[in-house]
Amino acid sequence: MSGSIISPRGDVALQASGGEPRSAASGAIALYARATPGFDDRVAQASALLQSAALEHAGRIVQATSLGAEDMVLTDLVARQRIGIAVATLDTGLLHTQTIALVAQIEERYRIAVEVYRPHAQAAAAFVQANGANAMYKSLELRKACCGLRKLEPLSRMLAGRSAWVTGLRREQSGARAAVRFSERDDAGRVKFNPLANWSWADVWHYIEQNNVPCNPLHDAFMPSIGCAPCTRAIPVGADFRSGRWWWESESAKECGLHVRRHADDAQAASPSQREGAGEFAPAQADFGHAEVKGAPAPGRSHSEPKNAASPSQREGAGGFAPAQADFGHAEVKGAPAPGRSHSESAKECGLHVNKDSTEEIGAPA
Repeated sequence: MSGSIISPRGDVALQASGGEPRSAASGAIALYARATPGFDDRVAQASALLQSAALEHAGRIVQATSLGAEDMVLTDLVARQRIGIAVATLDTGLLHTQTIALVAQIEERYRIAVEVYRPHAQAAAAFVQANGANAMYKSLELRKACCGLRKLEPLSRMLAGRSAWVTGLRREQSGARAAVRFSERDDAGRVKFNPLANWSWADVWHYIEQNNVPCNPLHDAFMPSIGCAPCTRAIPVGADFRSGRWWWESESAKECGLHVRRHADDAQAASPSQREGAGEFAPAQADFGHAEVKGAPAPGRSHSEPKNAASPSQREGAGGFAPAQADFGHAEVKGAPAPGRSHSESAKECGLHVNKDSTEEIGAPA
């Protein structure tokens, strides 16, 4: 069974290469995939927005994929319908091997080329030499500097000469993203399209299951939000969606700068035909099959553990936090009015997609 990923429960989660079908017992699909009312309409709406964006920005639009579950759905929509949108990603040099392996899987499955942008090798080496390989744990300034050279600078090259980009932002991902628009302008005046803005986590995994979309096996290892390896860890079932990212920092600090809007008061619609009607699309609530999943406390970590409790001396290793593992076998499922989303989640961001001052909702297919 070479190349297989074994989940903490011991079952095969996903073949690491080739995009073979998942088993029915696969963790993320089994836990999250649900058919919810209006799903087909949301798929059609996302497809329509992608097609319209490709026409409006022909030859000048790119999907900036993080290779996460949402972005794999978008790549599938683009490739399946032969929509004229380039696909590109950032290889920060610190990604999990399972993440970067998806580039080859995309190219093989869809017969498209993925543009890969990397930090300048000399700049990255100089940063590590000056500050150490674990600089991100030492201070907020060093962590943001690391994000700057590994993410922001390569992203600027990815977007150079382009008038629009596509992301996998969804409203339920965090409090900071609860009002994300279907389209908006970034600080450089480019249009940023977010076709999955009103999708739930259940929608994402239902689409993946329906269409056998290749995705990161780390999702089956209890990492719903995956970034660089040093800055991502597994979380217990039911924990905040992005609580495995930069867990040693306070909530308000969790930005890398990729999606921050510094001057949002002049935001304008990409196209009048794409503007959402008032109240037509309320911010989506996570839907995990109309149930709140509460897992047993992860080994070495209780649910009451402060999110910003980790200091450099408390990182994984002897005497520190062990990566949290969700326990499906001890999960308790209870009905809840707003299932699946932690109400304490507010600001889990790397900085790529935050609109600090904007109030106007823009852009949705008519």
